[in-house]
Amino acid sequence: MKQVVKIGGSLFPNYAIKLVKKLENTDSLIVLGGGEFANLIRKYDSEINFSQEVNHWTAIDCMDIIAKLVNDKIDSTKLAYSIEDVQNISDDGFTPIFVVSKFLRDEDPFECSWDVTSDSIAAYISHLLNANLLIVTDVNGIYTQEPKEPGSTFISKIDAKTLLNSQESSIDVMLPSLLLKFGTNCYVVNGKYPERVLSLIDDNITDYNFYYTKIIGD
Repeated sequence: MKQVVKIGGSLFPNYAIKLVKKLENTDSLIVLGGGEFANLIRKYDSEINFSQEVNHWTAIDCMDIIAKLVNDKIDSTKLAYSIEDVQNISDDGFTPIFVVSKFLRDEDPFECSWDVTSDSIAAYISHLLNANLLIVTDVNGIYTQEPKEPGSTFISKIDAKTLLNSQESSIDVMLPSLLLKFGTNCYVVNGKYPERVLSLIDDNITDYNFYYTKIIGD
């Protein structure tokens, strides 16, 4: 695979479905976030205090749910349950959407924590595949604080080390340390504009006239 494209659950359903359709024939593996399903688990956890293990795995189950729902609306995709599936589906001319729960239970690469979300999971998968990583969300990239807050400033390029102690909320807490560990970079881009994502994965385009953030981990 050329790249792993992690599509945030905040883009589900319409933006996510539209973007995945556009990623046909781009040698991309799709990883989908858990969206509002996972947010409900966070909410209930704050009220009832479930175990870390149950929170972790049920949130991952939410990623599976959204993967299956998106796949249901698109003819050019197929669900992948393993790295082998990913390659076979791609070889057959389809775009693989990773249903990650069984794969992660077998690999068990993370401690159970809310610090680990679909961003870190996508980073781990991209490392295994030696693929580029795009984090696609509902904002233009990384800001100095919440984008709607007064005085918030957009950041076009940032070192992963700087993000280790940041309050940035458009990526998960674990991602910067994984990028440093794996020695890789990633891009954060707004998925409401599919052409921006397509531009970042097109080797023939080098002049980007839109906002995005490059996180440097190498």
